Amino acid sequence: MIEDAKVNSQKLLIVGCGDLGRRLAERMAPLGYRVTGLRRQPPADTGSLHYQAVDTADAAAFERVLAEDFDVIVVTMTPSERGDEGYRRAYVQTCEHLMAGLNATGASPRLILYVSSTGVYGQSDGEWVDEQSPTQPSRASGERLLEAEQIIARSGFEHCIVRFSGIYGPGRDRMQTLVRQGRATLSGRYTNRIHADDCAGVMAHLIERHRQGCPIESLYLASDDEPAPMAEVVNWLAMQMKVDQARFAPDDGGLGKRCDNRRLRASGYEFRYPSYRNGYEMLLSEYR
Repeated sequence: MIEDAKVNSQKLLIVGCGDLGRRLAERMAPLGYRVTGLRRQPPADTGSLHYQAVDTADAAAFERVLAEDFDVIVVTMTPSERGDEGYRRAYVQTCEHLMAGLNATGASPRLILYVSSTGVYGQSDGEWVDEQSPTQPSRASGERLLEAEQIIARSGFEHCIVRFSGIYGPGRDRMQTLVRQGRATLSGRYTNRIHADDCAGVMAHLIERHRQGCPIESLYLASDDEPAPMAEVVNWLAMQMKVDQARFAPDDGGLGKRCDNRRLRASGYEFRYPSYRNGYEMLLSEYR
């Protein structure tokens, strides 16, 4: 198996390589991928990941990296600042510079995987949304993500766009903190979640399916199996954490939307944490 991995070694570039990129690298390196991560201020290399200090706003520096001709490019950007201009630089400008660099160098990755968000949907009456649902983002971040998606989709390169719902996991403990401090609210609004480990799992699954010649769609919605009202999640967490539920105030936050993951499931992906209960049980056991 190890020899096969070496023979089939491929070069993977992760643009904006933060927590999700590190998790992805840990999955791909054992499969024979040589993984490079781009960050403005990278940490030390790991056994599965070599970093390069590159700001994607520097088109020339970005182009020099792309000249290395990677087999797979994953784009998972986090804005350095909130606000429309920050979103434009992180999402839209990065994709513009990526395409310009690929065209200038003649590089031809077999797959570009772009990490987007279910924030591109604007539905708020409890509707189910899937890959065919209309996109009408209500926030600037969603508008810029959708603009970036369109750059990727029109590029002519083989691509896959993955829209993740709310990501939680180690280091992403805002909900537990709000419950612990008694500041969470009991809203009937549907929430959609995916554990960070499953984010990496989804990306690895799609990249490998593509390498093996299996068909993949150009767009997937990635969320766990159980959209749930915020009040349900808060009450469940409060019970697990032994927090008095009477501390929480009701909140009429609308109904939100529910994310349908059937296309992703049909591709063969099996969730490690198919519901918020599975994921938070693990996180809370580590906390205890």
